[in-house]
Amino acid sequence: MSAIDIETLFHQLHGNEGTEFPTIHSPVHSSPGGALYLLKPGVVLLARSTVNMGGLEGFLEGFDPSLHFTEYLDDPTKLPDGAQLSKVAGQVCYMSFGPKRTFNEHADRYFNNLKSSGHGSVFEHASFSLLLYGISRSVTHELVRHRAGFAYSQLSQRFVSGKMLRFVERPEYQEDEELHAQFLQRIERAVGEYTALTNRLLEMQQAGVTILSAEARTDLRKKVQQAARSVLPNETEAPMVMTGNARAWRHVIEVRADAHAETEIRELAVRIFLCLRLIDPVLFGDYTVEQLPDGTYTVMTAFEKV
Repeated sequence: MSAIDIETLFHQLHGNEGTEFPTIHSPVHSSPGGALYLLKPGVVLLARSTVNMGGLEGFLEGFDPSLHFTEYLDDPTKLPDGAQLSKVAGQVCYMSFGPKRTFNEHADRYFNNLKSSGHGSVFEHASFSLLLYGISRSVTHELVRHRAGFAYSQLSQRFVSGKMLRFVERPEYQEDEELHAQFLQRIERAVGEYTALTNRLLEMQQAGVTILSAEARTDLRKKVQQAARSVLPNETEAPMVMTGNARAWRHVIEVRADAHAETEIRELAVRIFLCLRLIDPVLFGDYTVEQLPDGTYTVMTAFEKV
C-alpha cells in the first residue's frame, strides 16, 4: 500500500475547503425513468466547537501572581478551536498554566503523549456536527450502532413523501454494466411500487375503508407513507445529521475506515476523516491514508483506541 497526500485526496474527491467548514459534495444522477440516485457519500461539516479563551482571564487572575498563570492567554500560536478546548481541559487537570506548561507550538507532542497513554477523555470536549448524505439505509443501520458520544437525526420514511426518494448505488454495481442496469431497473420499480401503493391506500381511505384510522390530513399522509415504505429497499438514501465528540469520531474512523470494513461505509468514513483532518489537524493529525490494491482507501494510526 502507498501513502496518499491528504489534501490531494480531499480535492480529488471534490472537496471544498473555501470556508472554515469543509465539504465533500456528491452529484445526483437520474435513471432513464427519472429515479434519482447517488454514487458516493456526501459530507458537510455543519458545526464545530468554538473556544472562548478570553473567558479564562478572571479564573487565572485568581491565583498567586508569581505563578504567572495569566501569561497563558498570551500564547502566540493559535490552535484549531477543538484542539485548544481539549488542551485547556487537559491542563486544568494539573493546573498547567505557568511558564513550564506545554506551549501551543508543541501541541502535537502534548496530544501524542495523551494518545500513546490512551488518555482520550479530553478529546471528548471537542464536538463536530456533520450532514451525511448519499448513504443508504444499510449504512445508517450500521452507523447508529455507535452510541457513546453521538447524537443522530435521520430522515423519516414515515413523514417524508415519495417526492424526496433517492437511492444509492453500491460501488460493486457501478463498474459492471449488467449490475448497473439491474440497479436502475430495481430503483425504478421501487418508485413505481411505492407510488402505486400510496395511491391505492389513499383511494381506499377516501372510499370509506378506514384501514388507516386517520383523522387529520397530516395523520393520513403519515399512515399511508408508513405502510408504503415497506417496499423500499436498503438502497434507499437515508440522510442524517450526526454529532459526535472527537474521541467518538476517532473510533468511527478507526473501525469504519479500516481495510476490512465494508466498502460502502468505508468510503463514507474516509470522507468524514478528510473533513475532520482539514478542520483540526491537531486532534486528527496522527492518521495516514493509504490506497488499497482495489483503488479504494483506508485510514490508519499508530494511536488506536484513544
